[in-house]
Amino acid sequence: MAENVIGLTVQKVVEPDADQGVAAKRTSVVAADGANSSADASQLESQAGSVRQVVDDETYPLPSEEERKTLRKVYDSIPVAAWSLCFVELAERGSYYGVKAVFNNYLQFPLPAGGPGTGAIDPSKPNQHAGALNLGLQAASALGLLFTFLAYIVPIFGAWIADTKIGRYQAIVWGVIIGAVAHVIMIGGAAPALLQAGKGVAPFLFSFILLAIGAGIFKPNVAPTIIDQYKHQREYTKVLKSGEKVLVDPETTVSHIMLIFYAFVNVGAFFSIAVVYIEKYHSFWLAFLVPGIIYILLPVLLAAMYKRTVRKPPQGSDLTRFIKITVSALKASKGNIFSKNLWHNVKPTVLAESGTLVSYSEKDVDDARRTWQAVQIFLYIPVWILNDGGVGSVQSNQGAAMTSNGAPNDLLSNFNPLVIIFFSPFMAQIVYPYLERKKIKFGRISRMTFGFALATISGVIGAIVQLYVYRTSPCGYYASTCDDVSPISIWWQIPNVALGAMSEIFVNVTSYELAYARAPEHMRATVVALFLFMTALSSALGEILIPAIADPTLVWAWAAPAIALFVQTVIFWWKYRNVNDDAFMTYEEDFEQLTHENEKEKEAK
Repeated sequence: MAENVIGLTVQKVVEPDADQGVAAKRTSVVAADGANSSADASQLESQAGSVRQVVDDETYPLPSEEERKTLRKVYDSIPVAAWSLCFVELAERGSYYGVKAVFNNYLQFPLPAGGPGTGAIDPSKPNQHAGALNLGLQAASALGLLFTFLAYIVPIFGAWIADTKIGRYQAIVWGVIIGAVAHVIMIGGAAPALLQAGKGVAPFLFSFILLAIGAGIFKPNVAPTIIDQYKHQREYTKVLKSGEKVLVDPETTVSHIMLIFYAFVNVGAFFSIAVVYIEKYHSFWLAFLVPGIIYILLPVLLAAMYKRTVRKPPQGSDLTRFIKITVSALKASKGNIFSKNLWHNVKPTVLAESGTLVSYSEKDVDDARRTWQAVQIFLYIPVWILNDGGVGSVQSNQGAAMTSNGAPNDLLSNFNPLVIIFFSPFMAQIVYPYLERKKIKFGRISRMTFGFALATISGVIGAIVQLYVYRTSPCGYYASTCDDVSPISIWWQIPNVALGAMSEIFVNVTSYELAYARAPEHMRATVVALFLFMTALSSALGEILIPAIADPTLVWAWAAPAIALFVQTVIFWWKYRNVNDDAFMTYEEDFEQLTHENEKEKEAK
């Protein structure tokens, strides 16, 4: 069957079997120790925690080398459970971004003069902006960055406990429970009586921290769980109804799933546009309540799809082994992380030559190498984030100094998800298939480099708009605290917002792919968390730049990160361009075959 969701076509909907992703018919199973075995359904179910892949060469015929080079690559079917989890992500992000969208105004500005005392404006003054706690620009920026920092550093704990103790699905449930408590407190803390009495800070900060913790536990586990629903993560050939023979490609499939996932993230985030109107014209308590209502969908969806969802149990051995290999490699190279033989020195075959036997495999060593390479790539993300919407609250602050004609000052900063909602299916359904038909390779590093370039241009545009705001404001270079606004329309922020949003499709989506594909099977949430941690690092960088987020230097708050990103982009492409040609995923039997061939060569000598 075919189904369209936000413009992304599902070729065929399939569901995991009741055995949690393990086929009931006779198959060849590659277990965690690399051995092949055959088993019936009951045996396989008991092995669910150790199964790496289901291999069925009849249903999934392997391509020849010639077919790999010549056949058009297509994505595989998307399971129903994956779609359901995308809706779970939509609801969580809708609530998260819904409340986050109004944080800056809630924190920065006082209750508007002549307003109803709920944080909303006086309707006769459309260029006013909503406010409540009156903490000022720098405090609002610092707390906003702190929230982001917490929401993206907690995932390291959330991923660790999921991968080693409770499993990714259970971690998602705990994150949902904590987030629900946070929403209730946040709504109550925005009651008009509390705001008017000046007692809104304490309940807000408590709910603020709880929400960051809940989101941090939830976030790193969702994307890996969604991809886990795609069971046959190997390339195979099939013939379409048109008669064309195609190559069903894991990288294309995971990329497609992540594009869908990211589109759903931004459908959720799009709710923030409605919320900023609610805060401006009604109240903050209602602005917090609406995202809370969306949040109710989370437990409903999780319960409805519980039996159909592939839920992989925790296995702490992968993380322990990964740390052991990394430490051994550092010892063997005497701490030289740039050594060409850093990983070669700890390969089992190399150590065996000196009489040292180890419990890990060649693939385990390669997984460690690939994982750390992915982390190095992620280190380029913090500077990019500073250019996607600016540092701290500079974008909404810039909007507050421009002519809005009744539009909320933070409206355009929340225009980002709308761009992504339209741009994601455009890339998934038109651009990427076109490039594939034309045999134009647009690899993972090429995509990220292009995203960095778009964000650089976005930062430059932000600096130019800020310069013209200064030049046309009645208060000149002190536009942020001016009672009057620049005649420049707030809609001039659209190019800056749109380019930053487009860059996310190339940087964030590709990073999710790398985090999943290059990590050991039971460390995927941890590596996703390391990717998310880059947002926390960006927030830390933003905190350092807080002193510069003030008049009359706001032009440099935009320009400096753009210059840094330009330099970084050149270095990034030069250093990592060869990763475009790396294997997307690796499999145990490939290494076993390579080891067997090496042994034969030694015997021949």
